[in-house]
Amino acid sequence: QVQLVESGGGLVQSGGSLRLSCVGSGCPFSQNHLSWLRQPPGKALEWIADISYNGRGANYAASVKGRFTASRDNDKNTAYLQMDNLKPEDSGVYYCAKDLRLTSTGFAGSWGPGTEVTVSS
Repeated sequence: QVQLVESGGGLVQSGGSLRLSCVGSGCPFSQNHLSWLRQPPGKALEWIADISYNGRGANYAASVKGRFTASRDNDKNTAYLQMDNLKPEDSGVYYCAKDLRLTSTGFAGSWGPGTEVTVSS
């Protein structure tokens, strides 16, 4: 069972950058597709990116495409989300998740405790 822990959040000015990390423990990290989610203050959880188990494929929500880049280093059991040209609307708690699926009641899967990102204008 893979456990995930996110880090790297913080306060940044609009236009700035952050790189989030997601460290997985347990096995087998390298066999899991991973997703990145975020929850803006007072809003619902939203999907923002996926990365394939080997890192060769990634998909992004329209709101972040061209600004965010997902990657992973399976030797380090770590996934990354590079976030550039940040905007205030990118603020929220960010999660990495595995086994993500959308159900009638919302997202289901496993994710870590999250890391908070605040973008000031």
